[in-house]
Amino acid sequence: MISTVVWGTGNVGRAAIRAVDAHPALELSAVLVHDPAKVGRDAAQLAGLEGRLGIAATDDIAAVLAAGPRAVVYAASGDIRPDEALADVTRAVRAGAVVVTPALYPLYDHRSAPPEFRDPVLAAVAEGGGSLFVSGVDPGWGNDVLPLLISGLGTIVDAVRCQEIFDYSTYDQEESVRHLIGMGHPMDYEPLMLAPSIPTMVWGGQLRLMARGLGVGLDDIRETVERRALDATVHTRTMGTFEAGTQGAVRFEVQGIVAGEPRIVIEHITRIHPSCAPDWPSPPDGGDGAHRVVIEGRPRIEVTVEATDEGENRSAGGNATAVGRLVNAIDWLAAAEPGLYDALDVPLRPAVGGLGRKQR
Repeated sequence: MISTVVWGTGNVGRAAIRAVDAHPALELSAVLVHDPAKVGRDAAQLAGLEGRLGIAATDDIAAVLAAGPRAVVYAASGDIRPDEALADVTRAVRAGAVVVTPALYPLYDHRSAPPEFRDPVLAAVAEGGGSLFVSGVDPGWGNDVLPLLISGLGTIVDAVRCQEIFDYSTYDQEESVRHLIGMGHPMDYEPLMLAPSIPTMVWGGQLRLMARGLGVGLDDIRETVERRALDATVHTRTMGTFEAGTQGAVRFEVQGIVAGEPRIVIEHITRIHPSCAPDWPSPPDGGDGAHRVVIEGRPRIEVTVEATDEGENRSAGGNATAVGRLVNAIDWLAAAEPGLYDALDVPLRPAVGGLGRKQR
């Protein structure tokens, strides 16, 4: 069994505890938390599981890493604390652990990552013998392994489009939804996530991964952004009120340009309420969210993935698939050489040993 730590117990960390507990090759050895109120609580309680797992949450990072875990699922956010997240991750890699995380956007495609992100990880690998694999859902499998897999079913590929279409009122991270993305702010407010160059920083690595997988080079990466205001005040179940005239929907593209044309595109259509921008694409079943891949070519191929978890919540389902991609890679990484890996290196494998397996 591979001794595995889950570091962080928010949206991703809850799913990570459940995934590690369910994996036949992994053993949950510790849970790290930041909130003093969570210290001492059983991991099952933090993950929404019945019973007890017998692992009490702790905030003693040094003691947990000194115990020599073979793997760490780093589930703390890196959205507004990238430097701190990088320091945490390199600390775990330096301790010899295989680390998997969605938190470090520049390292999704480490070959194009800025030296200030890549070099500390490589130094930690050389010093401690650990490994790092950074992935998620979008950015992540929704715009790397899935579109590349689907492209292999075609004869001619003219363009690849990856879409995330979501009602963000279901996303349990109000700070990010309101302030990073700008929902509920006046239309003259510039959200950080939509500022020029930021979408490329987050999703540009995914475009480069897909281009590399398709055997083409990108001439350029371009961004487009469109925002819509709410026509009327809306009240959401999880995030309260959003006033008329404030931002209610965002649609942006990050385009990989090949021979002057946008041939590889990552598109987000995000709403705070379905009444805003009804002419924009919606999930095919009318639900709260979906990830879609469209291969334009011959034949034209379209695949939509809808995942639910934690009471039929689509955002929680998306988090769970991101966690599944990462946690299911741990045993492969543990058997591989120490290093810095990306989605084209790490195979997406069947859930071997998981069929019919019940949560412990």
